[in-house]
Amino acid sequence: MVGRMTSPRWPYVVFDLDGTLVDTIGLIVASYQHAFTTVLGHPWDEAEIKTWIGQSLYGAMQRVAPDEADEIFREYTTWNEANTERLIKQYPGVNELVDDLVAAGITVGVATSKRDQPAHLALRLAGLDEVTPLLVHHDSVDEHKPSPKPLLKALELLGATPDLAVYVGDAAVDILAAHNAGMAGVAVTWGAGTKEAIDEAKPLVTCDTVDELRAVLLPS
Repeated sequence: MVGRMTSPRWPYVVFDLDGTLVDTIGLIVASYQHAFTTVLGHPWDEAEIKTWIGQSLYGAMQRVAPDEADEIFREYTTWNEANTERLIKQYPGVNELVDDLVAAGITVGVATSKRDQPAHLALRLAGLDEVTPLLVHHDSVDEHKPSPKPLLKALELLGATPDLAVYVGDAAVDILAAHNAGMAGVAVTWGAGTKEAIDEAKPLVTCDTVDELRAVLLPS
């Protein structure tokens, strides 16, 4: 839990997508399980799958099943696209927070490891596409979180410097990427990351609720 803060206030806020702005965790896990069951004949450990969220989708498949990665990827993407609208959810209060950030003159955007089309679709279905531009997706950079490249690319597009920006994410990899980019990293606990992994990554602050995140990003 966090108390209200009077500082810092960042003029640029970059968000992770899956598990931070939009509740896609159930969709992602189900898509992996469909793909693994179809191709390998068995599901995967759900807790392990959740540790991959925020990283490169294809990269995770290559690590765990290199010979079948292409087929798993095809099964995943086909099923995911067919079921996104049915399974995607909003996090209560997140859209209102984003609106308030924009109203306060703060520039917001998204840097995600998600592919371009699914990322745009998730933002649209969540009602965030008109206020939260997608700055960086999977194919925008040649390295992915915890590499700093996605976040540095986002800052380049915003015309910002690391000291003026914060990255908000739900996984340890998000916080590590922020550290590597020289940015502040704020963690939220309503996504896929475990508290232990988040704590180990050493975020500036960890928020358990949207109200707590609001207090950090919009201090009174």
